[in-house]
Amino acid sequence: MSKKNKDTKKKSAKKERYAKFRKEKSTKSNFTMPEFTPEAHKMQQENDAKISSFLRYSKNPPTLSLREKKDKSK
Repeated sequence: MSKKNKDTKKKSAKKERYAKFRKEKSTKSNFTMPEFTPEAHKMQQENDAKISSFLRYSKNPPTLSLREKKDKSK
């Protein structure tokens, strides 16, 4: 029994045709967070606090027609 040479293995035509569209993906990703000054950091925290309090406490009151319907049903 003889061993087959892997080098002589025929590549498929489809792989050869579409090989140019494949991009090499880098394994290393460089992601750095922007450095803020203390004033900018404090400002960002204040803005986040304002937004969270607004979303927490600002509820849309039901329209008058719904209130009237509730009163009539009681």
